[in-house]
Amino acid sequence: MPYLELIDIKKYFTTKSSGLFSSSKEIVKAVDGVSLSIEEGKILGLVGESGCGKSTLSRLIMQLIEPTEGSIVLEGENLTDLKTNEIRSKRLDFQMIFQDPYASLNPRMTVWSTLSEAVLTRNPGLEKLELKEKVISLMEMVGLDHRFIRKYPHEFSGGQRQRIAIARALAPEPKLIIADEPVSALDVSIQSQILNLLKELVDNLNLTMLFISHDLSVVRYIADRVAVMYFGEIVELGDAESIMENPQHDYTKQLLNSVPKISVH
Repeated sequence: MPYLELIDIKKYFTTKSSGLFSSSKEIVKAVDGVSLSIEEGKILGLVGESGCGKSTLSRLIMQLIEPTEGSIVLEGENLTDLKTNEIRSKRLDFQMIFQDPYASLNPRMTVWSTLSEAVLTRNPGLEKLELKEKVISLMEMVGLDHRFIRKYPHEFSGGQRQRIAIARALAPEPKLIIADEPVSALDVSIQSQILNLLKELVDNLNLTMLFISHDLSVVRYIADRVAVMYFGEIVELGDAESIMENPQHDYTKQLLNSVPKISVH
């Protein structure tokens, strides 16, 4: 049984367009009949250009917005049937890593405050000493010196800030990570370090990951399987290597021809 399964997910938005003498409503099909599954401990890469529906799909999985139609099944449980308070407790099992770590971190909170707050969402009764040990362990897990524990986000480089954001996502001990363009705001030299870290964490912690990117070369390196999204639909789905070596859809071929290659060590 897949760890996460999306069954015919649709999300339609209504927009108003007005002319000189009249106005009309228009239906925007942000996500249009998407069906996907991710096996436990695996990474599915979701790739497509900006505006294709990738981020809307991630918000649907996170239960931040409701689907127009379809089901989102996590560990055999249909999330779309849950009540608000049930979703809140379930949400500890899935966490997000965002594109811009500086925007996603509170500039007034130290690393200690950020990570301890996140740890306490899962373990609210922890004693301070045990809490500090957990925070230090998280920092070491993502390759940060624990002596930085009292520093603020502005005192770190972009790559270091993303490591803090990754540690925060890991703090509630989730089973599913949704990484939405987690390296696209970073220098190419730093991208490879973060990709290697994410792969290592998935392997060591048996995490399941949805990795979202516009860059097929990045997805090829990190993902086991790849889904290509175009205007709200999945147009190609399969093993990462086979899609890279033998793409079937014209849009996938176009993506392959347009993206720069990154060097991953």
